[in-house]
Amino acid sequence: MNPPTLSALAELTGGRLVVTGGSTAPGAAGDLPVPDAAIDARSVAAGGMFMAVPGTRAHGASFAGQSAGSCVLTDEDGLEVLRADGVDTVVLVVDDCRAWLGPVAAEIHGHPSRSMTVIGVTGTSGKTTTSYMVERMLLDGHSVGLIGTTGTRINGRAVPTSLTTPEAPTLQGLFARMRDEGVTHVVMEVSSHALVMGRVRGVDFDVAGFTNLSQDHLDFHPTMQDYFEAKSLLFTTPQDPGRARPTAVVCVDDAWGRELVGMVDDAVTVTTTGVEPADWSVDAVEVTADGLQHVSVTHGRDADGPAAVLRFPLSLPGVFNVANAVLALACVGAAGDDVATAAPALGEVHVPGRMQAVTVGDGESRYPREFLALVDYAHKPGAVAAALTTLSDQLERAGKGGRVGVVLGAGGNRDHEKRPLMGAEAAKAADLVVVTDDNPRDEDPATIRAEVLAGAQDIARVRGVDLREVGDRADAIRASVDWARRGDIVIVAGKGHETGQIVGDTVLDFDDVAVLAQALRDRQDRQDGQEPTR
Repeated sequence: MNPPTLSALAELTGGRLVVTGGSTAPGAAGDLPVPDAAIDARSVAAGGMFMAVPGTRAHGASFAGQSAGSCVLTDEDGLEVLRADGVDTVVLVVDDCRAWLGPVAAEIHGHPSRSMTVIGVTGTSGKTTTSYMVERMLLDGHSVGLIGTTGTRINGRAVPTSLTTPEAPTLQGLFARMRDEGVTHVVMEVSSHALVMGRVRGVDFDVAGFTNLSQDHLDFHPTMQDYFEAKSLLFTTPQDPGRARPTAVVCVDDAWGRELVGMVDDAVTVTTTGVEPADWSVDAVEVTADGLQHVSVTHGRDADGPAAVLRFPLSLPGVFNVANAVLALACVGAAGDDVATAAPALGEVHVPGRMQAVTVGDGESRYPREFLALVDYAHKPGAVAAALTTLSDQLERAGKGGRVGVVLGAGGNRDHEKRPLMGAEAAKAADLVVVTDDNPRDEDPATIRAEVLAGAQDIARVRGVDLREVGDRADAIRASVDWARRGDIVIVAGKGHETGQIVGDTVLDFDDVAVLAQALRDRQDRQDGQEPTR
C-alpha cells in the first residue's frame, strides 16, 4: 500500500500547502509521501507528519523542532508559530486541526477500520465490562482487538496504550496494526471526551452500544444535557465521513437511553435492550450456590411469530451486569454473529477491577471463606449506588443477615458536585462507609474527604451507619477487612484496575487488589496466631 502524498491530503482536507524553509522546493512539496503521523512530536518517524494542535498552555507547533518528520499539519496560528521559530518544513494548513486528525491518519494508514467489524460502546458505567463481554463472545470464532480503559489487547495479548480512547493518530495506527495481524473484529470503549475532541473521527463503526448515563465528567461538560449530547454523537454523526452510521444498540433502562432512541432517525437500525421491556428483554434471573447468575432473555419478537428465548450463565454479580450482558449479546447479534452460540461464554467473563473478588491462598486454604471481598471501579454516584444496591440485594436473597462495607473517596481536580452525592449513595446502602483518599492530585485530600462526608453524614445518622474517615487508603482498606464478619461483603470502590495513586505531580504505586489481598493475609495470620507478613 503506497502512502498518500501531501497533495492528496490537502485535497482531502481542503487545506493548503506552505513551505516555510528552503530544504523543499515549493513545486515538489505536494509529491512528498506521508507514511505515518503522530500528535507527539517526539514520536514522529522520519518522513512522517507531526500533527500540531493548539493546547491549553501552548500551541503544539512550538514543539515542531523535536520532530523527525518531513511535514506538519496545523492551523493558521500554528503556521505563524512555525514561521516565528524559523522551522524549515512543509506545512498542511487546515481550518480545524482536531477535526482532521482522524480522517488524515485514517487516509495515511489506508482506512484500516473499514476492513474490520468495529463495535463501539459508550455510556457512563459499564463500558469496560460490556466490551470485555463482547470480546469474550467474539473470541470463539474471530480474531479480536480490544481498546479501552484497561488497555489494548489483540486476541487477549496486551498492547501498551494510554487513555480510554487513544488520540486519533495513535488509534488509527492501532487499527492498522490490528488489520496487519489479521484482526477481524474490534470492540472499543468510546468516551465523551473522545467524541468531542475528535479522537474517533475516521473510524468506521459498524455497531454502537449505549449502556446508561449518570453524573460524571461535569468538570469537562457544562451540564448533563451537554454530556448526553456528546455521547449521542456516536449514533447521530458518522465518525468516518461519507460512511453509514452504525447500527444502534441502546439500553433503555434509563431515561437517557429512551431519549437517545428518539434522536436516531429512520436511516439507522435501532435495537433496544433492558431489564425492562425492550427488543431484548430480561425474563428471569436466578442465582445459584456457585455465585453464577442464570439469565433468561427474549429477543426477536415480531409480527411473524413469538420471540426467541435465550438462556445463559453470567459470572459477574448484579442486575447492572445483567443489563451489560444483554447489551453485549445484542451488539454481537447486530454484528452478524449467532447469539445462541456466543452466549455461553458469558459464564467465563472476568474483568479487572470490576466486581473483582479478591482471595488469597488456594483450594481449601483459600481466604476469606466467610465473607466476600471485592474491588470495583465505581467512582461516580450512579455507579456507587448500583454496586451497593446489587450487593445488598444479593445479601437479602441469601437471607443470612450479612452487612455491606464500602471504602471510597473522590478524585481531585475533577467534578466537585459528585463528591457529596457519592457519600450520600454510600450511606444509603452500606452498613460501613470508610471515606478515604482516591487520587487527590493537586487538591487538599482532607477537603475532598470533607465534601464526600458532608453528603453521607445525615443519612448515616438516620440509618445508623458506621461512618469513618481514614485518610490513608491502605489503612482504610485494612479497617474494612477488620470490620467484616461471616456473611458480610466488603467492597473497595473507585480505583478498580488502576495501579497508581496520584498525589500532586507524583504517581505512587498503589493497587487496591494487592493492598486488599495483603489485608486479608494479615487478618488470617492474626487468626492463626502468627505475626502479620507485611
